[in-house]
Amino acid sequence: MNKYVITIARGYGSGGRTIGKMLAEELGINFYDRELLRLASDDSGINEELFAKADEKLKKSLLFKIARKAYKGELIPPDRDDFVSNDNLFNYQAKIIKELAEQESCVIVGRAADYILKDYDNVVKVFVHAPLEACINTLTEMTGSPRKDIIKQIETIDKRRAEYYKYYTGRNWEDAKNYDLCLNSSQLGFKKCVEIVKAYLDIRFR
Repeated sequence: MNKYVITIARGYGSGGRTIGKMLAEELGINFYDRELLRLASDDSGINEELFAKADEKLKKSLLFKIARKAYKGELIPPDRDDFVSNDNLFNYQAKIIKELAEQESCVIVGRAADYILKDYDNVVKVFVHAPLEACINTLTEMTGSPRKDIIKQIETIDKRRAEYYKYYTGRNWEDAKNYDLCLNSSQLGFKKCVEIVKAYLDIRFR
């Protein structure tokens, strides 16, 4: 099998990040989540903290432009006033994601990677989701936070991810047409989700 990339979009509390990490470990390939922020910072010279503040969320001032033209790959040069704008931070992350897809096999979580790599033939696009109650139970076990706080957190983070995705892609984040596989982690469990993605890889690329 030649180089391939698995992108994972995930609902908060669905275990998508954990599944991605398990996949990377079993396949012996690199796993990229917040590491993308450091790589984009190194490449651009922009402080990593700015990437972290803009990570998978929009400034309120951008929400009214939610249907803006989707990402096309242009980088804003350093001599422009908007060099450190949210749009350019996204552009640099996208640049890193494309470079990774060309250089190695890997798993990439979030950051609209499925859209950024939509024209690449070596990409498997996965969406991991679970019913609200299952996400609440998972996060309760992880954090021990009160139920009402967890529900609010799920709603807030999933809303941010959906707005971020819509803004940069023009697509709906939860639309199954964006992905090769949509996996309900509460029905399957993490291990079976990993097995399904591996089986799909084998069938598609063998």
